[in-house]
Amino acid sequence: GSCRQRCCPGRNNACWAPGARRARCYCDSYCERTGDCCQDFHATCRRAAVGCVVGPWGPWSGCSSLCGVGSKARSRQVTIPPRHGGEPCPDLKQRRGCLGDHPDCGTAK
Repeated sequence: GSCRQRCCPGRNNACWAPGARRARCYCDSYCERTGDCCQDFHATCRRAAVGCVVGPWGPWSGCSSLCGVGSKARSRQVTIPPRHGGEPCPDLKQRRGCLGDHPDCGTAK
């Protein structure tokens, strides 16, 4: 079986080619774990693999709560998406706790 022009990221059961003795061989990056890659998978797909590239983190948002426990968030963008079984993208969003301490908090009681 051959992966010519057919390399898929992750696990994709539709990404296969006819193999020896009427068995299927696969051209998805998951085939490396399952051991059922087509003979030319590494030469065809790994050479073309492009891992995800992300930009820098943006600034943290303000606290979601003016008074008391809340959360802040920040994000980053994908600058180059993964292709041909390259490394997937890392988390694009982060969240962390914060404590709102607006000047009016003490008088709101």
